[in-house]
Amino acid sequence: MKTFESLAELRGAVGEHLGYGAWRTVDQAQINAFADATGDHQWIHVDAERASKGPFGTTIAHGFLVLSLLPQLAGEVYRVAGVQMGINYGLNRVRFPAPVPAGSELRGGVRLLSTEDVPGGVQVVAEVSVELRGGTKPCCVAESVSRLYVTAP
Repeated sequence: MKTFESLAELRGAVGEHLGYGAWRTVDQAQINAFADATGDHQWIHVDAERASKGPFGTTIAHGFLVLSLLPQLAGEVYRVAGVQMGINYGLNRVRFPAPVPAGSELRGGVRLLSTEDVPGGVQVVAEVSVELRGGTKPCCVAESVSRLYVTAP
């Protein structure tokens, strides 16, 4: 994990690839729990028998499940000392170029695109690319916008 000692040091890293997090497995239990939480029980996600005959040969994770992992995946790549609070501020762009079969391993890579001062901290735009172990292209690429505060906003 890359640690920035200050917001100024973070600002100086704009344009850099900050590294990768650890590989993690997305299993069927997690997919089912996400389906229950969101009400999205489409068969390609939760019906293993039907999905085995479908276009992916198995169940696949919801794109929004993968997207929901971004804070955790990016949080394994870098941190800024002295930050008291971080919030998700939104997304500029999201794509899901490849499916995530149940049981797959994923990791996130982060490129720092921009920073902008906001009262009490900094707004960070980072490209988070979620890789699938053994895959030829990422399963999710998103421009994540977050705000890091060193004092309460």
